[in-house]
Amino acid sequence: MTENNEQQSEQDSRQKILVADDEASIRRILEARLGMIGYEIVTASDGEEAIAAFNKYNPDLIVLDVMMPKIDGYGVTREIRRTSDVPIIILTALGDVSERITGLELGADDYVIKPFSPKELEARVKAVLRRTNTKEVAAPAGKIAKNVITTGNIRIDTARRQVFRKNERIRLTGMEFSLLELLVNNSGQAYSRNEILQHVWSYPPDHRIDTRVVDVHISRLRSKLETDPANPELILTARGIGYMFQRIS
Repeated sequence: MTENNEQQSEQDSRQKILVADDEASIRRILEARLGMIGYEIVTASDGEEAIAAFNKYNPDLIVLDVMMPKIDGYGVTREIRRTSDVPIIILTALGDVSERITGLELGADDYVIKPFSPKELEARVKAVLRRTNTKEVAAPAGKIAKNVITTGNIRIDTARRQVFRKNERIRLTGMEFSLLELLVNNSGQAYSRNEILQHVWSYPPDHRIDTRVVDVHISRLRSKLETDPANPELILTARGIGYMFQRIS
């Protein structure tokens, strides 16, 4: 293999991140910092460019500012979630809780508050990619039953990271599946919101964050899995603690 081919192969193997923000300084900083730790970076300065770049480059993760011209971050998230479960980290203004909650409800996986430390964003990117880029693989022959959990009419294939209701696949984002997997593998055990953030989002125990990121993801899971999300039978609220999974026959 020639040197040029080796360089092209190395570039092709790098995970690609789309950074969409109307502030040129933020785009430059993130392009430099994330590029230095091995990611290939594509940038966009408004919502229309972000959607076009997503369709063209098929990134592994998107860092998305909420307040952008032409199409805001909410509109971009809605459009992308129509066809893709690519992980999305939204950038939101300090103190604007409604922005964060709306972004999460639309399907974002995590958020970082502006102004932010580049190191903090790097940590969030690594954690989300680690949780969401687990490849779907075929289970070894004879071991399928061990990798499949059936509860009611829901079938959870932990090897392929897929969920089905009867024979219909239910689309989950990577973080939604990781949250479900934690609760399912520890059925009957209650987890606090902080414990869930540590296990699924890889937040350190002393990290201060709005734990509603967990509540929103639980709500999204219930809307997809429960027959009646308002009266859940699978993902239960453990009063005074957090959440737990309960298998049903």
